[in-house]
Amino acid sequence: MAPHALEKEDFERDAAFQKALHGVSSQNEGGFRSMFSKDRKAHQAAVDEYFKHWDNKSAEIETEETRKERRAEYATLTRHYYNLATDLYEYGWGQSFHFCRFAYGESFHKAIARHEHYLAHSMGMKENMRVLDVGCGVGGPAREIVKFTGANVIGLNNNDYQIQRATRYAQKEGLADKLSFTKGDFMQMKFPSESFDQVYAIEATVHAPSLEGIYSEIYRVLKPGGVFGVYEWLMLDAYDNDNPHHREIRLGIEEGDGISNMEKVQVALDAMKAAGFELEVNEDLAQRPDPYPWYWPLAGDFSAMSSPMDFFTIARMTKIGRGTVHRFVGALETIGLAPKGTQKTADSLAKAADCLVAGGKEKLFTPMYHMVGRKPLNAPITA
Repeated sequence: MAPHALEKEDFERDAAFQKALHGVSSQNEGGFRSMFSKDRKAHQAAVDEYFKHWDNKSAEIETEETRKERRAEYATLTRHYYNLATDLYEYGWGQSFHFCRFAYGESFHKAIARHEHYLAHSMGMKENMRVLDVGCGVGGPAREIVKFTGANVIGLNNNDYQIQRATRYAQKEGLADKLSFTKGDFMQMKFPSESFDQVYAIEATVHAPSLEGIYSEIYRVLKPGGVFGVYEWLMLDAYDNDNPHHREIRLGIEEGDGISNMEKVQVALDAMKAAGFELEVNEDLAQRPDPYPWYWPLAGDFSAMSSPMDFFTIARMTKIGRGTVHRFVGALETIGLAPKGTQKTADSLAKAADCLVAGGKEKLFTPMYHMVGRKPLNAPITA
């Protein structure tokens, strides 16, 4: 894919908008309490800015020009998506915004942690390595990886609200000496070349407008011999963009998850090679013969539940649970306790959940294409 023009960064603008929209809600425990503390006017601006990319642009009438417009505004699109969705994610899923594999008898949160451990293990992450987390969210995976490996992790994020929440959680858990967070666009990182021993990304680089672009930037900041590990969201070989049903699934995932441009597996493999990596691991972990599929919590499938502690996580994903949230948030919007657009965002996430489940069942999509690439020891210095 041809190189993309990058959005100009404006940290002062973003910080001012974050302060106007979120106020001090980053100090709350998350979920509904934080959700209802937003500035109404700023929240509406975020809703308008995000959904302009999706409203009246269905799969039936989508064009390459529409997708090009989304790629051109990837950073703003992603930033506003997480302005709207972060509290809903924490309420419904927890502080690690990703999927995972499930073993027999394994609870949801143990499986999430094991998935994070597996990535660090596959990369050979060691104590005191300088490691970059690209697209760190509110820092759930980074905190787990620091505790598991003892590495020194820097989390990179382009959303000020998530950085504030991630910093607060790291301090609360006594990890501030090993874990920090910084603002930046992962397509144009401010870190010097060859400044990290390892880099990882967990379901985050899918937000990039170009996989070759983001992988090349990660390659630049790695030291020679350094390793990049990723769980990538990708459409599988069975996906046919000329099939309206397939296209509807892909677009539903993109809209509900803040993605400007989702690619197929071969594009990712080619991008790793073009960036310069020597590919050491290349596998769709979703195809492992696990007893339960990665999407069962999203499907609200109580038959796969292994721990009573998972009941409320699964209950929120059922049709009854989603319908309850829809009506509850709508009622709170009506009486002015929730900002307008909260229900629209929740409905978009629910639609994405249905499309993710459909994509998983029909083997059109994976959220865990696992790649580990190494920067050659003799790699030329990158500017």
